[in-house]
Amino acid sequence: MKRFILLACAIILITRFQLAFATPASDTDKLLNWAEKNFPQFFPSHQATQNIEPWLFRYYPETNVYAGVNKSDQNVYVLGGPWGNNPARIDTLTNLINQVDISGSSGSIAACDTADAISGVFYSQSGNVVTVTSNGQCVLAPDLSKTNLCQIPQQTAASGISLLSSNTVTSSNITGLEVPGLSLLSLIDAAANVKHCTKNAPAATANLVVNSDLCLDITAPITDTLAGLAMPGITLNPPVKYFTKGTYTNKIVDDCFTTDATTISDAFTGEAWVNQGGSFVKVK
Repeated sequence: MKRFILLACAIILITRFQLAFATPASDTDKLLNWAEKNFPQFFPSHQATQNIEPWLFRYYPETNVYAGVNKSDQNVYVLGGPWGNNPARIDTLTNLINQVDISGSSGSIAACDTADAISGVFYSQSGNVVTVTSNGQCVLAPDLSKTNLCQIPQQTAASGISLLSSNTVTSSNITGLEVPGLSLLSLIDAAANVKHCTKNAPAATANLVVNSDLCLDITAPITDTLAGLAMPGITLNPPVKYFTKGTYTNKIVDDCFTTDATTISDAFTGEAWVNQGGSFVKVK
């Protein structure tokens, strides 16, 4: 049974993105999201932003184009396709962001940091409602530790805002993997349907609703997990796919410590607490 729990814990990592708060996108992500929306002939798909000093960039394999920001000079460059083999400077990041804002056609998701988004997962926002979807396709999730797509970064000041988040998995399924005598989905859904409270949360995350509809191909990480475990009776029939739909909401509360949250974190100090028997114990 202990080995089965270890396997379930590995899959539970997939659901972490549904439990995290969303945060404002960086100017780089805002610009590149806008470029994807307005110039699909050059940037035809949503790609994750990569960080190789001093560059923040995205690569578009369909057109062999790189687009990004040099953090040293704060200029925006493109490389490949019609721009050739040398980085072509477009303008300063500040000037381009101003143009995006003036145009009123920003493709960014103001409520969500998509820097670590899995390729093939798309975001859209209407008011305080964010939709996260793989558009009916099953996308590769090679590293389960990177599925927390909306992590709150440490805040530089105390906001005084406390937010209680709730996540509800409305439907889920796993194909390509069978574990006799254990309901993996029950364990995963129970882990996902928990409450978390954040102290000093960014104001942009208040009253947020995130609806998700995803299919993730988790064959690689599950195969790696099983390779290190002696678990007789398990049937692995790749590809292993995890389908999940859910809704995440949050609301402002007076004090995280008077809620029924399972965990608490402070976005300013970095402190964390766990609910043990009705009392919150600080994590050291």
